Amino acid sequence: MNMIHVEHLQKNFKKTIKQPGLKGAVNSLFAPKIEVFEAVKDISFEVPKGEIMGFIGANGAGKSTTIKMLTGILTPSSGFCEINNQNPQKNRTKYVKDIGVVFGQRTQLWWDLALQETYSVLKEIYNVTEKDFQKRMAFLNEVLELQDFINDPVRTLSLGQRMRADIAASLLHNPKVLFLDEPTIGLDVAVKDNIRRAITQINQEEQTTIILTTHDLNDIELLAHRIFMIDKGEKMFDGTVEKLKQDFGKIHKVNFVLTEPSMIDYSLFPGLEVEYEGLQIKLRFDVTQYNVPDLLSYTMSHAPVKDVSVQDADIEEIIRRFFRKEISNEK
Repeated sequence: MNMIHVEHLQKNFKKTIKQPGLKGAVNSLFAPKIEVFEAVKDISFEVPKGEIMGFIGANGAGKSTTIKMLTGILTPSSGFCEINNQNPQKNRTKYVKDIGVVFGQRTQLWWDLALQETYSVLKEIYNVTEKDFQKRMAFLNEVLELQDFINDPVRTLSLGQRMRADIAASLLHNPKVLFLDEPTIGLDVAVKDNIRRAITQINQEEQTTIILTTHDLNDIELLAHRIFMIDKGEKMFDGTVEKLKQDFGKIHKVNFVLTEPSMIDYSLFPGLEVEYEGLQIKLRFDVTQYNVPDLLSYTMSHAPVKDVSVQDADIEEIIRRFFRKEISNEK
């Protein structure tokens, strides 16, 4: 069963181009020059129930615009999206009861209320019964460990506590789909790990479908079953983390530690990137051109090698190359 269905989704914005000076201001008033900006360009995807999908892209790629259409905040210029068999724009009142949204830079909590009181207000807004509310709070307390600060005013919470509180608020009405926008932004390593474990547990126990938007690629690698990458409003990649690495992770690195400084002639290996740093030689290469054993054998026969380490391309390196346009249909 597909919980999210997106087909040929497009969002255009019109902007007025103003020329400088008084003449430009007059022309803009009486004969404005309108330019159409395509923020999202004909993207389609489906998300099965219970899947965590990492929705990633550079700043300005169209991520937030897409999420706003999926949550019903914006109306598509063309195409359509359906979440849990509902149209976010046409059935907005009913639809929002089935989704939860967390924006890392914003909060839905009442600043001056104690956290417990905030949840009581949300209980009334979402028409959650007292029985379901108590059951839900018990579950969220267990998963997100809210008990230590649940009676504190929201304004006194640390960033990590507030993020856990916001996630709990978005899950209070037991939504079928959860949109997480930068849920670990600005958090220290220990708090990030706690929130990741909580998200994983919620997904596994509740079968909640999750769309995760983040710049922290560790979140993607540790949480997402699948990656949907967009750039300049267009789909760049749709598949698993394993498929991304398999198809595009062809740049490997070999690091040699020498017993004494040496310079080696690598002219037999055109295209090989070589960096000398003290007693280290760092090689970067495409595994479709050269293999590791050949480079190991050649280097060790021309220099006194003390240690060697081989590193496959990680997800951060691959995505960085995507956005730098270094990857051009490798497959």
